[in-house]
Amino acid sequence: MSGAGWVNYSCRATAPGADAQKQWREKRMILLQLSSAQGPEECCLAVKKALDRLIKEATRQDVAVTVLETETGRYSDTLRSALISLDGDNAWALSESWCGTIQWICPSPYRPHHGRKNWFLGIGRFTADEQEQSDAIHYETLRSSGPGGQHVNKTDSAVRATHLASGISVKVQSERSQHANKRLARLLIAWKLEQQQQENSAALKSQRRMFHHQIERGNPRRTFTGMAFIEG
Repeated sequence: MSGAGWVNYSCRATAPGADAQKQWREKRMILLQLSSAQGPEECCLAVKKALDRLIKEATRQDVAVTVLETETGRYSDTLRSALISLDGDNAWALSESWCGTIQWICPSPYRPHHGRKNWFLGIGRFTADEQEQSDAIHYETLRSSGPGGQHVNKTDSAVRATHLASGISVKVQSERSQHANKRLARLLIAWKLEQQQQENSAALKSQRRMFHHQIERGNPRRTFTGMAFIEG
């Protein structure tokens, strides 16, 4: 799909130039996928700790974070994967600081006599050209439900978006305005289309199976230590 795609987990590319930075400021909304990459439960715990840390950093940098999807691990407070959106002027810079391999150095809290202390997770980034898809999507406005306060409950800010060619449909009500929900819906549809293309590719399936081993061999973007998840 033109204008959309996962950024390589290695994230070896240099920072974008002035034109690219302007483009990202205009789009601003980004998806990040955190994955244990079929690693053991310690990697799932690292995913949860990384997500918590990322959300705190986003708050400090005035970047809005929405947790869109999670897959829980075997133990409480662990995640096999998480999909989040970032929105704000600092979203690109924040995603750049996390995209790639994350290393966590800590004795296993689940296997006290296990010798391994190095655990890894991967973080991938997805963006899409919002204008490119706008004509191919049908929108339906809905009344938001669930938590969100009086503003959400009294306005038709929720959106159901359907990609006409594929039939893929998403419902978004996490943002406060209908415009923001439409933007997130377009990005989610682009992500789901990309995932669908990957599922249909045998080569990409093989790459995904090899991902866990690849991230262990790569240089980590960031390294954290101990149960307190301290960087350094």
